[in-house]
Amino acid sequence: MPRLRSTKPRSATTPGTDTEGIDISFLRTQVGYNARRAALHIIGIFMERMAAYELKVVEFSVLSLLAHNPGLTSRHVCAALSIMPPNLVGLVTALEKRGLLERRPHPSDGRAMGLYLTPDGEALTTEAEQAVAQLEVDATANLTASERKTLIRLLQKVYD
Repeated sequence: MPRLRSTKPRSATTPGTDTEGIDISFLRTQVGYNARRAALHIIGIFMERMAAYELKVVEFSVLSLLAHNPGLTSRHVCAALSIMPPNLVGLVTALEKRGLLERRPHPSDGRAMGLYLTPDGEALTTEAEQAVAQLEVDATANLTASERKTLIRLLQKVYD
């Protein structure tokens, strides 16, 4: 049975939570643990602010990707965002029903359909991207702009 150590300084835990007195010092030395905690923090703020746009993280990602790459096929979207094809089908259908994107014949591959934002999709994506840029600054307020850029670069080195 695991033992809880109550001698850990308060700085190693989150003050005011039921984790006070729990030794998480090893976890705090792990990249995965820290990346996940940071992601949960940012995603929480994202979900609060994107509620006004009725967008989830993956929906925003698809719209942003298509805003900057009109006409991508579903296969390209799946590859770029690490989405399983069956999951993208429902997502595209839902965004289509909302009038945010449409399928059109791909210009160079007659067998494929390209995905394009509608004018409403473009307007919503532009507004949502501005909100996301601000929420990222707010969510990482303890970092300088230089530290934020360095963190992004380092995280990309982990998965690229």
